Amino acid sequence: MMRFSRKLALSAIAVLAWCGAALAEPLKIGYSDWPGWVAWEVAVEKGWFSEAGVEVKFEWFDYVASMDAFAAGQIDAVAMTNGDALVTGATGAKSVMILINDYSNGNDMVVARRGIDSVQDLKGKKVGVEIGFVGHLLLLDALSEAGLSEADVELINVPTNETPQVLASGEVDAIVAWQPNSGMALSLVPGSTRIASSADQPGLIYDVLAVNPSSLAERRADWAKVAEVWYRVVDYFFDPATRDDAIAIMASRVDLPPAEYAEFVDGTRILKLEEAKAYFEKKDGFGSLYGSSAISDRFNLDNDVYKDAQDIDSYIDPSITLGM
Repeated sequence: MMRFSRKLALSAIAVLAWCGAALAEPLKIGYSDWPGWVAWEVAVEKGWFSEAGVEVKFEWFDYVASMDAFAAGQIDAVAMTNGDALVTGATGAKSVMILINDYSNGNDMVVARRGIDSVQDLKGKKVGVEIGFVGHLLLLDALSEAGLSEADVELINVPTNETPQVLASGEVDAIVAWQPNSGMALSLVPGSTRIASSADQPGLIYDVLAVNPSSLAERRADWAKVAEVWYRVVDYFFDPATRDDAIAIMASRVDLPPAEYAEFVDGTRILKLEEAKAYFEKKDGFGSLYGSSAISDRFNLDNDVYKDAQDIDSYIDPSITLGM
């Protein structure tokens, strides 16, 4: 009788556990038009999340809208840059970066009109940039490398998605934007040229998956499964036998021909697992997510994006990636 009752109890526990899993809300992730994030579409199309035993709902946004949705509690995680993770956190929507998708390797650009052939040529010129965002940081780094400062140029605050049209209008002499906006500017403005890019400073911009801390604490095992699926995507992307299919899926999501989208992919350094682990090492400088985020924090403070320095360690949890 005792053995029979124990068997019934164990069965009931198993049923309850199954029901709890079945009733669990899907993890909601916001993503937007950046190759390192569009790559998630491979897993969505292939059904790999279900195979991994985790229900995930990806929601497509414009980039800034995705961060707004995260701040409003509408989604559990968002694909954003490490610098923007600090901005959303400082303004009330804390997140924890659990994996690094990529770093920008040329897709973020300073594009100048005809006649401006170098960053040095920007002295005294007007530059359209979304002030306080990652393009602004890229510009300041490029100016510094050229021996200039922000005081040497006139900044015109322009939303990133409007920069191609503003450059074409002649209102500014150069703009800062990421793909596809940077590429659009080069196409729209005859004689325009890229005079600086994120390829000049690897690690200036890391693109990450940032998770609500409560969701991470409550469903860590599910988030670990999400990370495992991500590296399945990465393997599929880098496998010569399946790379074209991966790019075709990504291109379809943003309504571009695969051949054209492949050029955007080349400006994004999607990281393999062992590479990502190395960037989770705690050290100074752009070669570490910690160091890059500390630089972004100083930039945000200097530009009055927020008032109080952020605790970088509290924004980064490397354990899921390092445990793989």
